Amino acid sequence: MSPDSSSDIDIIPPDLLLTTTRSVRKRIDFDRAVDPLILKESLEIAIQAPTGSNSQGWHFLVITDPDKKLALAELYRRGFNEYASVPQVPRFGADDPRAGQMSAILSSAAYLSKRLHEVPAMVVPCVDGRWDDLSVFHQAGAYGSIFPAVWSFMLALRARGVGSSLTTLHLMYEQEAAEILGVPDDITQVALLPIGYYTGDTFKAAGRISADQRTYWDSWGETQ
Repeated sequence: MSPDSSSDIDIIPPDLLLTTTRSVRKRIDFDRAVDPLILKESLEIAIQAPTGSNSQGWHFLVITDPDKKLALAELYRRGFNEYASVPQVPRFGADDPRAGQMSAILSSAAYLSKRLHEVPAMVVPCVDGRWDDLSVFHQAGAYGSIFPAVWSFMLALRARGVGSSLTTLHLMYEQEAAEILGVPDDITQVALLPIGYYTGDTFKAAGRISADQRTYWDSWGETQ
């Protein structure tokens, strides 16, 4: 089956889909437009995600206009350059699987920063309301009402041979992005997803710390 066949949802078994949905940066096919039908189908799947109090306050801005992609990419690059200019203190020990992954992650992030304006499409997920002064309780409910849908959207894209990655650096300049996109003042942007068909055949599971090492029973630090 061709990777852009959008009629078969069960392209990838669920466990394989969940363990091989990777951030796609260097492997984006910058020269191939994404079928709008795939985006629409994936968004219809995304809005079946849970949402607090059944609020369904999500919004998805799909950007394919070259000038707007360039403007957003410039904001992203400003954010990336600011982030990259801060000296990175080693966060992981030599035996931590995350330590060996960081150079590849930073390399792919830098690559995406340079070419972000070339991606076939961007999606900016948004949600009703502003959360600047909310309590942790209300923030958790607000983010919990949009990010399940974002992840479902990314999974649906992956099942259809389309890659994405969840980025947030443009939010350093959220107001400028809102002006570019016409986002109302009472709406919060939560991410920017670069989207495109991915090159290569497939993805494998990533190296992760065992769940047993991060799972506690009844009290923090209590393992079985």
